[in-house]
Amino acid sequence: MNVSSETMEQAFQLLNASISKMQQALETSFFESYIETVENILDNQRVRVVDGAPTAEVVKELEELYQQFSSLELTQSEQRNALQLVLLNGLQHEPVQPNHQLTPDALGFLFSYLGEQLLQTKKSQPVQLLDLTVGTGNLLYTVLLYLKEAGYQVSATGIDVDDTLLTIASLNSALLKEDVTFFHQDSIQNLLVSPADLVISDLPIGYYPHDERVEGFTVKAAEGHTYAHHLLMEQSMNYATPDGFGIFLVPEDFLVADQAPELKKWLQEKVHLSAVVGLPETLFQSASSRKSIIIVQNRGEQVTPPKEVLIARIPSLKDPQAIQGFFTEFAKWQKNNL
Repeated sequence: MNVSSETMEQAFQLLNASISKMQQALETSFFESYIETVENILDNQRVRVVDGAPTAEVVKELEELYQQFSSLELTQSEQRNALQLVLLNGLQHEPVQPNHQLTPDALGFLFSYLGEQLLQTKKSQPVQLLDLTVGTGNLLYTVLLYLKEAGYQVSATGIDVDDTLLTIASLNSALLKEDVTFFHQDSIQNLLVSPADLVISDLPIGYYPHDERVEGFTVKAAEGHTYAHHLLMEQSMNYATPDGFGIFLVPEDFLVADQAPELKKWLQEKVHLSAVVGLPETLFQSASSRKSIIIVQNRGEQVTPPKEVLIARIPSLKDPQAIQGFFTEFAKWQKNNL
């Protein structure tokens, strides 16, 4: 079933109106109202009333909005897109940490394409997908649905230390009818997850405050706190299969910045650095905030190291020719190296 852009706009407007009305009625934050709204939609479009709030009049209005949204019969991808648009709109009006921003769909598409290409030899068997910084789940769902549409049998796990973001991710999973496993915990600590064939992460940038927990990490800083994004990369690959891949969004200067020597040691000893993909400068507000996508692979016994590291740059994510040019370059590199 093809859904028109008008229908997608209607889905966004219905969800957004529902959340705004709930926010006014309960005097809660955007995130709290989002959670309440999705929980109500999942509960057969019924509004939960506590201590007389919302009022009967608002309940009637909300349930009409819920029913209209549910009647649109959106596909999984369309529902994910509608949820993302609502979250993006809400985040513009509610203060949020930079590390809590949603991963743009254009980057999610790149992660999805790269993941699908890297997993081609496993297409006939179940594969595990893991994100240790899942947040609201937008990147995880983008990759998961892409792989499923490409014919992969995928199971997914997401972990995050922020319980509010994880609640949103879990509710979105239920709305999308995807059975994703979530854990609320510090991803640097010991995890109870199945080894993943592919780990992904839009890495939060900053320092990890608990020095006592990182003693065994190769990327541990010689002095002071260690970068959390370095630790999360190493931890992610600790929970990947011996031949598993990791795709990470990292600071563009990751090989020359502070604590780069420790990171290089990990890259040289524990994994193979397969590719570094520079992203368009226009995506970022300043030179210091620019990022790249990197691909690494565990050094399993059956893994052949790449003959060369792919160093590429995508000049634009809005130009189909630029994107296709990168896809051609990646396919050529992959044929010669993996």
